[in-house]
Amino acid sequence: MNQYIETEKQFYMGTVRRQPVVIERGQGTRVWDTDGKEYLDFTAGWAVDCLGHSAPVMVEAISKQAATLIQTSNQFYTLPQLQLVEWLVKNSCLDKVFLCNSGAEANEGAIKLARKYGRDNRNGAVEIITAIDSFHGRTTGALAATGNANYQANFLPLMTGFVHVPFGDIDAIKAATNEGTCAVMLEPVQGEGGVISPPDGYLKAVRQWCDEQGILLILDEIQTGVGRLGTMWGYEQFDIEPDVMTIAKAMGGGVPIGAFLCKDACDVLRPGDHGSTYGGNALTCAASYAVLNHVKEEGLVEHGRLMGERLKGKLEEVKARHETTIKEVRGMGLLLAVEFYEPISGELVTSCNAGGLLLNPVRPTAVRFMPPLNISEPEVDIAVDRFERSLEDALQRIEKAK
Repeated sequence: MNQYIETEKQFYMGTVRRQPVVIERGQGTRVWDTDGKEYLDFTAGWAVDCLGHSAPVMVEAISKQAATLIQTSNQFYTLPQLQLVEWLVKNSCLDKVFLCNSGAEANEGAIKLARKYGRDNRNGAVEIITAIDSFHGRTTGALAATGNANYQANFLPLMTGFVHVPFGDIDAIKAATNEGTCAVMLEPVQGEGGVISPPDGYLKAVRQWCDEQGILLILDEIQTGVGRLGTMWGYEQFDIEPDVMTIAKAMGGGVPIGAFLCKDACDVLRPGDHGSTYGGNALTCAASYAVLNHVKEEGLVEHGRLMGERLKGKLEEVKARHETTIKEVRGMGLLLAVEFYEPISGELVTSCNAGGLLLNPVRPTAVRFMPPLNISEPEVDIAVDRFERSLEDALQRIEKAK
């Protein structure tokens, strides 16, 4: 395995803090490294692999489409693209779709749409209110929208026109709103921010405020969409509807695809305003349609909700046994985090790797769980057992090092 890690160091830009695990193949919730070691994968490609690895329905759709048509420009119609956008509209509260290649691209498109809406409907307003500790992507516009200075510091100056306020504070949004405001952009649950859910009534209050002010509500559902929170879309958990929604990650089940959707009332983009060479290509559209249809027809949203309840309950039991170490178990559906009183995530993830469980150290004091929607009850139980054993191992090593 070390030879592959050295190859990466020699040829790949050092932009990611990788775990020393070289994954060679995967099937369902399990992956195997180049030494043949098996792991339960509770990162799922950062909430991407909603059907796990090498799902037969995806393999079949990709193989069939690759033998038929992979790519043609958006100068022409293609059947997989039309099939996918019809599914998205019929299974959401939105009316129009633009297909792209990633979550960051989806957010860039939503920002452009909001600014044109502000130009046309709010006397040229271009300012967008976002939340502190949000994450909207690493491209320049999405990075400016992101409310985390740690991601931004090396790339200043950023695009202007964004105001960051505390997440969960409706009064802060009201205070930040002015004649130049065109939209509020929020994640229903902050994923990269540490799996932070909003206070009760917050998103409803934001929706009401946006209606009163005539500004758009953009929900970044790149991580929370496609069943991750226990409903097909995160907004359903909070009994609201956005004007604009961005999606990606689980939308493709592992292939690179994203989209932003909007209501008819804010469908303001016209020919020449936006575009994409690869966005909506036949191959990824066929894969995405197969994934989304499978999630719906096989009842995986409800299954994921039940598995999320089981996982959270089991983690709460671990917390009760380690109450001086674990501060909180939080999240919704299959987007969960365990927070610790001390910054032990690094040591813990090292122990989890050794114990055959892949987790994400989302914060120095927190690890994130985001397994596939079709995870089984036995896999949940095995994962929690491995997590607790790894936690005890990490605590012993930390104590010995003192």
